[in-house]
Amino acid sequence: MFVRNRRPLLASVVLVVGAGLALTACGPDNTDTAGGSKPSATTAATVAPSTAGGPASGAPAPSAPATGGASHTATKAASAPPAASPSGGTRPGGAGGGGGTDARPCDIENLTVQATARSGAPSQWVIEVHNTGASACSLSATPGVDLGSSTARDRSNNLKPILASGTLRYPVAAGQKAYVVLDLDPSGATTGTTPGIDEFNVLVDDEGMPLAGTKNFPLPSGAHVLNPQMGVYRPTVAEAVTSEASAGK
Repeated sequence: MFVRNRRPLLASVVLVVGAGLALTACGPDNTDTAGGSKPSATTAATVAPSTAGGPASGAPAPSAPATGGASHTATKAASAPPAASPSGGTRPGGAGGGGGTDARPCDIENLTVQATARSGAPSQWVIEVHNTGASACSLSATPGVDLGSSTARDRSNNLKPILASGTLRYPVAAGQKAYVVLDLDPSGATTGTTPGIDEFNVLVDDEGMPLAGTKNFPLPSGAHVLNPQMGVYRPTVAEAVTSEASAGK
């Protein structure tokens, strides 16, 4: 009994082993290397970076700048630095007196003021302001001027001249002078003039200078005053005359 049953068992073992060998022989060749399986040629071409400098195939392309404009960095690098603010006190239409428009206001104690009739133009008076201080200072664009009677107790109705345009403060360097021309009667009329005017008053800086600094200048008897006008401070008498002629225009 024992010998007879052993042969069929051995035969079954042989058949199972043979079937396993047959299945192994039918599978794909084992081409694995020590580092893992080798990628196919198609996969390698897909992931390789582009040799033309562009993005790899299948990768999202970066967004391009808008047409006609440069990038923010390029624009900032190309922009020129802002121009420096000009120094000095040059005023439109004429040279400044030096020292810059930011010079401190003039102190009346460091100024001398005088007024004289202009030769060849008796209706015009030249107001001269001399900075006798050791440093530059500034004046308002025009002095405060009014005309009236020296005997009047109330001067609130004194006549004020028509002014040339100008708002910038006028710088005067140490030792330099500034000039303003006042024309009492630009039309040259001898009739219809304002009666009773025998003086004019000058406050060289009407932007905060105390009224105590006002200077009074008498007019000659018979002076004609009609629609007076005045220019702004200028460094020469000739320029002051030109400025006065532009008043009211």
